[in-house]
Amino acid sequence: MGAQTRESCDAAAHRVTQETAKGQAAGEDADPLPSGQNAVLEAAERIERSSRRVRDSRTASEAFRRQWFPSIGPAEWNDWRWQLRNKLSSYEQLNRIVQLTLPEVEALTHPTMRLPVALTPYYASLIDPFDPTQAIRRCVIPVAAERRRSAGESEDPLGENAQSPVPGLVHRYPDRVLFLATSYCASYCRYCTRSRIVGHGVDCTVSPKDRWQMAIDYIAGHPEVRDVLVSGGDPLTMPDDALGWLLTRLRAISHVEILRIGTKAPAVLPQRITPALCTILRRHHPLWISIHATHPDEVTPEMRAACERLADAGVPLGSQTVLLAGINDDAEVLKKLYHRLMMARVRPYYLYQCDPILGSAHFRTPVSRGVEIIRRLRGFTSGYAVPTYVVDAPGGGGKTPVSPDYVVSSGKGKLVMRNYEGGLYTYPDSA
Repeated sequence: MGAQTRESCDAAAHRVTQETAKGQAAGEDADPLPSGQNAVLEAAERIERSSRRVRDSRTASEAFRRQWFPSIGPAEWNDWRWQLRNKLSSYEQLNRIVQLTLPEVEALTHPTMRLPVALTPYYASLIDPFDPTQAIRRCVIPVAAERRRSAGESEDPLGENAQSPVPGLVHRYPDRVLFLATSYCASYCRYCTRSRIVGHGVDCTVSPKDRWQMAIDYIAGHPEVRDVLVSGGDPLTMPDDALGWLLTRLRAISHVEILRIGTKAPAVLPQRITPALCTILRRHHPLWISIHATHPDEVTPEMRAACERLADAGVPLGSQTVLLAGINDDAEVLKKLYHRLMMARVRPYYLYQCDPILGSAHFRTPVSRGVEIIRRLRGFTSGYAVPTYVVDAPGGGGKTPVSPDYVVSSGKGKLVMRNYEGGLYTYPDSA
């Protein structure tokens, strides 16, 4: 489905339209990455730039606005609708603010295999324009490696289509369902499980509310469903009235006990967390929110303020993080992320093994790497800061926890355990 058709669908579903920002003429290609001693110096400079960005990200965001959107005042910049209307979604727009590398240029300009891209101006302000290895940049700007198909990869690795009894609903577990309310996101994550949907258009043969009604009717007809996760796409890109309509009808189903929302808005579109939104959410308790958080650089003052507004509205917050090679596959990086999330009143919930979507090999780590990271977190930080590491079993098997083996032996009335420091301890275990 073409970009023009996709935009018309999104407009119908979300009442927001994309406006193409004015791009300048393309600049020269970036030089190759430095090597040797220059690389060491460059790495040190990147670390210092990252530290400065975290310490004063609000100032960085404002400086970015003044540089690249000089005619836009703080009120417009902090309007989430303006952020969505002015998403960066083309080579010309990105090349204007980022020194793109050849793999990035190829991914953005290939005549037949161009990869969709989108990020809010706010999230673009967190990108290092000169460092292609920066975590946030790698998460949203495509590279040519995404076109390489590896063994075991699939367009729908979790088998969601096979477990969808009606359009937009996945019923995998006995007592809960996944409600895909939208295919629209504020920013496109390069490793997204649903990249087959997000950025490639939606089924426009029925209106969004007609699709929603079919899913609502299914839930109402299945009393075993007590928990509904509203996701997408990102449901917090929908207007207040649409989101309120959907939550109200789900809450009216007597056997639905828990409503949950999956979103990355606090990280990529913190302006969305308005008092009006919090008022809507507060009406539908018990309601929980899972926030997709990838790297400590995302936890800016703006994101923290957004999370605190949600928490003040009585919404329990958890985080979900995808383990990504060269981005966050390091215990110290994740510890820093989890500590900052906890300071923002977000409890780390899941650490996901990256799903084998098409073209994701450069993002995936060995599962053993995730197990080792959990081992280096457990006991070395608060228990609340240690998520559950899971592999979402391909083909629809569901989330399967994978963790270090702390049990050395059991039997004869005792359990021998190895603690976080490697010491052995015996527990008197009854038969």
